Amino acid sequence: MKRQAVYFLSATGIFGAIAASAQATPLQDPNGIWTLQGENDAVSTLKGTSDRYYTSGLRFNWTSGTDNLPKPFHDVNKFLLGDGVQRISLGVQQLIFTPSDTQNPNPSPSDRPYSSLLLGTVNFINDTDLSRSVAGIQFGIMGPGGLGRQLQNGFHGAIGDTKNLGWHHQLANQPIFQVQMGRIWRLPLVNFHGFGADILPAISGAAGDYRTYGDVAGTFRIGEGLNSDFGNSTIGPGLDGTDAFTATTPVAWYLYGGVEGQAVAYDATLQGNTIRSNSPHVSKTWDVGEIHAGVAIMWHGVRLSYSQNWQTAQFDTAKAGLFNYGSLKLSVKF
Repeated sequence: MKRQAVYFLSATGIFGAIAASAQATPLQDPNGIWTLQGENDAVSTLKGTSDRYYTSGLRFNWTSGTDNLPKPFHDVNKFLLGDGVQRISLGVQQLIFTPSDTQNPNPSPSDRPYSSLLLGTVNFINDTDLSRSVAGIQFGIMGPGGLGRQLQNGFHGAIGDTKNLGWHHQLANQPIFQVQMGRIWRLPLVNFHGFGADILPAISGAAGDYRTYGDVAGTFRIGEGLNSDFGNSTIGPGLDGTDAFTATTPVAWYLYGGVEGQAVAYDATLQGNTIRSNSPHVSKTWDVGEIHAGVAIMWHGVRLSYSQNWQTAQFDTAKAGLFNYGSLKLSVKF
């Protein structure tokens, strides 16, 4: 626990450095945004990756319109993130993790433990013309209360697929609380009659009893209306709160590719329950890399995006090669 306290304090210091202000005012938008996102390793470019490691993610989220926060929330947003156009984001997400051999009723102690998380998220969002800053919390439960077994085996039963057999060895129930913060910068490169290119560097991190890490990322985009948003995001670690968009052309779209590097200090889904010495666990790797490639389109208040994501090993005894999953996200304004 002392080690986690050190991680928490160190991350808090980094987060304070992230929250430097940037002066510019983007477009106002009074509409709220509802988002549904799903991720699954069954949607993969690689063979043999289905139902192992990060096997499923689901997220439902609401993002407010601009600059209509109650004064206490407005003041907290400004204190944490500086001047800019403000939003707040509220959501719930579920993540499911399994070992590579899901038909073994007694999973190997050298494989990733079964686990699932059910989390609520509250994020403050602060935009300028060339940056988006996010600060917030996640809270919920890891373990049987995350309902991973019910969702995964219930879905497999509904489609006539084989149920996974080792869920009775999943990690025990544990409350989760995280703080998270980050910033994306939008750096235009080319703009030729509406068609352009830009780069989105980003830095983020989180600290808590789920996952403590720092993250640096960079994304290259080409398309039209690139100033409509700040890129795409996955459900897992990395900068959250990027559902907000305001299309600046009748049809805004882009193709993108990016890389991401994470320094991981702690991961409960790998290292086991925090206060249980006999919890299933494996040795995490401290450095994790990801490659992202995808497409996004915005039209009449609807934003649809899809990405393929390739990830390096998260623990020492993981199977060799990259792990791959697909991510589909739909956002609609009301």
